[in-house]
Formats: sequence, C-alpha cells, structure tokens
Amino acid sequence: MSPLDWPLHGGRAAPLLARFGLSADTPVLDASANLNPLGPPAWLAGWLAERVAGLADYPDPDYTEARAAIAAHEGITPERVLLTNGGAEAIFLAAALHAGQHPGRPAAIVQPSFAEYARACAAQGLPVVEVPLAPPGFRLDPDAVVAALGEARLLFLCRPNNPTGGLLPRGEMEWLLELTAACDCRVVVDEAFIDFVDDEGGEGQAQEALTPLLARFDHLILLRSLTKRYTLPGLRLGYLLAAPETVEAAASLQPAWSVNGLAAELVAPLLADRDFLDRTRRWLAVERPRLQAGLAGLGLEVVPSRANFFLVRHPEGRVATRRLLPALLRRGVLVRHTESFPGLDGGWLRLALRDSEENDRLLTALAGALADSGGEDAP
Repeated sequence: MSPLDWPLHGGRAAPLLARFGLSADTPVLDASANLNPLGPPAWLAGWLAERVAGLADYPDPDYTEARAAIAAHEGITPERVLLTNGGAEAIFLAAALHAGQHPGRPAAIVQPSFAEYARACAAQGLPVVEVPLAPPGFRLDPDAVVAALGEARLLFLCRPNNPTGGLLPRGEMEWLLELTAACDCRVVVDEAFIDFVDDEGGEGQAQEALTPLLARFDHLILLRSLTKRYTLPGLRLGYLLAAPETVEAAASLQPAWSVNGLAAELVAPLLADRDFLDRTRRWLAVERPRLQAGLAGLGLEVVPSRANFFLVRHPEGRVATRRLLPALLRRGVLVRHTESFPGLDGGWLRLALRDSEENDRLLTALAGALADSGGEDAP
C-alpha cells in the first residue's frame, strides 16, 4: 500500500477497516481525529433548529458581525479578519495569494505537517521546498528554516505542529519573523490547535499568542479554526488574520458567500461561551499529562505535545509501530497512521486526546496490541 493509498486525514475508518479485512460496521473509538471530546456545545442543536428559517436568506457577504466578534476575541480590528470555509480554505487562499504575487516562486513547508499545505501549493502549480524536522525531538530552529528557504517566498508552518505537537515559542517566532522579513518571505502560521495550548490556569495560550505580532510584521498570516475547539468538522468554520491589505487581497480570491449563513451567525455565540472553554481547559489539565504518562508507561516513545494529540512509536522501530495500527483496529480503536507524512513514513502513530473513559480504552487496547503485535503482519 503506497502513501497515496492511505486516507489523507483522520476520521476515516471505512478504508482502513476494509484494508485489514474488518466489517464496515465494526464499532471503533476514533482516536485519529483531533477534536474536542467535550463538544459540540450542548446548546448548539437548539440554536440551529431555531434558525432554520434563516436558510431562505443570503448571508451578509462581508460577514460583518462574525468578523467583529472574532476581532474582539483576538484583540485586533475587523479589517485584519477574513472569515473562511474552515481552515482548509484559508490555506488555499494563502497559496493562491502567493501564486498571484510571486508566480513561479517556490513555497516552503516545514515537514512533517498537515497535508493540505502541499495540496494547496500543488493546486497553484507552486514548487515546494521541504524544511525537515528531525526525530526524535522534531525541533524547529529559525536559523535553519531560513537557511533552507532558498528561492521560496512563502513559508507554511503549523503551531502547534500537526502531527508532532511541538510549539515554537513566541520569542523564537519573533526571531523567525525578523529573519523572513529580511528576505521578503511571507510566513503562514496555521494555529488550528492553538486553543489546546493552555496550561493549567489558562495562561499558556495568552502568553504564546502571535496576534500582537500582526501589527509589527506585515508578512505574517495567522490561520485559525473553530472546528477543533468546538467539534464542528461538518460545519466548516475558520478565519485568517493578517494586515488589512493582505486580508483585502485574499478576500478578492474568495468565492462570494464562501461561508454559509448559519456558520457565520454562529461565530459570536461560540466565542462567547466561556463555560465551554473553561471546561475544555480543565479537561486538558487533567487528561493530557495523564495520557502522556500512560503511553510512556507502556514503553512507547512519546513526543512531548502542547496540542490535543501525541505522536508515538514502538521502541523496536518502524515495522513494529506499523503492526500496532491493525492490532488496535481489531480491538476497536482507530488511530492516525503517518504513511502520508513526509519523514515519518508510517514509523509513528498519532493518538488524539479523548475524555477519561476513552483514554483508558485507548491505553487498554494499546497494552493488548503491544503484547501480541509481533504476530501481526505489517500493513
């Protein structure tokens, strides 16, 4: 099975069940998609039902109220906000913006990372320069990144990075932005998982926020997603933050009414739900260190994570790690393969952080899979 034959994203149980000869209706715990297990918020179903009549109306093409809510939440002006159809559209808009302004110039991608950066570049015919992160620490060095750029004038990086969970500290991000400003390279920072950075007490995200840097660095674009925080992957809701002229240029490439009216109207009440965010922080404070300790206690190599997932591998290496995937699936647990992540080549697994009961199920399934995975065939 080549990397092209594997599902490109998490949450895709059906093709893997078929691959390993299991029934399509086999019940599985999905630890492959990095979503908040506490959501969606309980009030959402009623809220949507009350607004069905609004489907007969076109959305506000400027999404004025949604952009104002995001701006207030982020502490910036609405002119710096572009509402998008999920984080994926924002990624594709950033690539299209670069292709229009710097035709033929390559883009650089810090790898291993989210597959949509490469897909967006391919859609625009952009050559890609890979900036590799080396295991086991997957440490990002700003000087090494700039040295690897070559002719690239666009850089994609994920913070915290998917799938490694690493977070380049704000101070080092400032250094990277200063270096890239000197070589006229736009930096796109995908912060789809930034809401899970909070340490106990909720200060982690505030201390690491890059939004204050938008006023200093016109070449910085921040991408955000409401999908992960509120468990709304089917709704498609994200936004792009940048200099006003960059937002205007990106908006000119966006189809009219790209975001549906219900999603746009939902932005303000979602961001106002402080109770949901507080419960999310309390869950993180307990379950992230507990799951990390449990994984390490099973003898797995665990990459420290600032996100809501962990990258792990079997101590005996790639083949043994690849055997864990079908062994877990046969125990009713779906985890994320890494066959399609450059530099990982199936030698690691990504495990999403779930609630307490589901994390226990994951650890139990892993213990059983580790005990007998030597008899499994590698995929």
